[in-house]
Amino acid sequence: MSTANSDNHLQTPILDSESAQLLQDVSQHGGYAYVSMAARAAAGDLRAAEAAREMAWEQLHSGPWHSVLPVWRDAYSMACLHVAKVHAIAGEFSDALRALDMGLIMGGPLLKPDLYSLIAIVSAKVRAARVSEKQQQCPKSDRRLVPDDLDSTELLGVLPTKSLSCKMVLKRSGLSLEGFLREYLLPGYPVIISDGMGHWPARTKWNDMDYLTRVAGDRTVPVEVGKNYLYPEWKQELITFSQFLERIKANGSSSAAPTYLAQHPLFDQINELRDDICIPDYCFAGGGDLRSLNAWFGPAGTVTPLHHDPHHNVLAQVVGKKYIRLYLASLSEELYPYTETMLCNSSQVDLDNLDEKEFPKMRDLEFLDCILEEGDMLYIPPKWWHYVRSLTTSLSVSFWWSEYGSS
Repeated sequence: MSTANSDNHLQTPILDSESAQLLQDVSQHGGYAYVSMAARAAAGDLRAAEAAREMAWEQLHSGPWHSVLPVWRDAYSMACLHVAKVHAIAGEFSDALRALDMGLIMGGPLLKPDLYSLIAIVSAKVRAARVSEKQQQCPKSDRRLVPDDLDSTELLGVLPTKSLSCKMVLKRSGLSLEGFLREYLLPGYPVIISDGMGHWPARTKWNDMDYLTRVAGDRTVPVEVGKNYLYPEWKQELITFSQFLERIKANGSSSAAPTYLAQHPLFDQINELRDDICIPDYCFAGGGDLRSLNAWFGPAGTVTPLHHDPHHNVLAQVVGKKYIRLYLASLSEELYPYTETMLCNSSQVDLDNLDEKEFPKMRDLEFLDCILEEGDMLYIPPKWWHYVRSLTTSLSVSFWWSEYGSS
């Protein structure tokens, strides 16, 4: 798609007003070469814009993420905006959109208003071109992510040993905020809420691949490839959402490693999908603050290994089914956590291949578990250990929040 047009010049008021100060800050941290390239990029030099983006990218990967200077994250956003503007003038809107998404995913907060406003403009142009192309193609057959005729017996055959044989998580409907606070949040005990998301547009829209492709197909997203993050073959990639959906559909007939869009703030990135969901009132029951809102989208067989998280969590199951096993927070010693700092919230125990000789404390250890059905929301208290397996293609949303007064 390349139709050069002066009308495709994109306005970036925040970049225009903040550019001089940002470049001065970059210079103070030794980024003289970046400043030189950025000046040329602002004049429409694509190669200079890409060079500046690469310089900032190297700074983002110079050490642990928390040690990256904030100025380099904003510098990366600046370079992405320059790249996108040059591509847009040339009519190369798909390339422009990818650059803008990378700015949102990896960049800092300073230039986000410009990124969001340009994404709205550019994504509309990309979408219009795709609709025009699709009208010339033959319609495809079943475009649902999860069919209705699933064999439940086959699904349950992949579960870890002893699954669904211990205590089941209680399922409640019509649970008031007061009841949730008193019976579950304050005692710190899990519960499934079965009727908390019937009003979400996502419940009817997200099982339709055509809808997801239309609103998000051209957007770039980070995905995980491999069994899970504890395996050495595990890696991360950046692909379009359309490519991700095609991998999901092909997963059942392919021996390739599963691709998982996991713990990504997708709804900060794609407003159309954010409009399809609502923050459950339960997340405000303790008077705390919402910490993160993340997507967990993937094919059957994706696994999040046994681990715990620091915040209250409501996991909303929008499409498909998941199996979830939970262990009390007090059982950390029996669950053999890793000693490394980066993995200390993860267990060394692989529930899919449990070796009770290597991990004898796991023998007869009590747990709660459940099958999370479409429309269910599971409350997971802080520090409770949990293992999650997608039984079908699954689209889930997690809401993390902290208690009032906690950091």
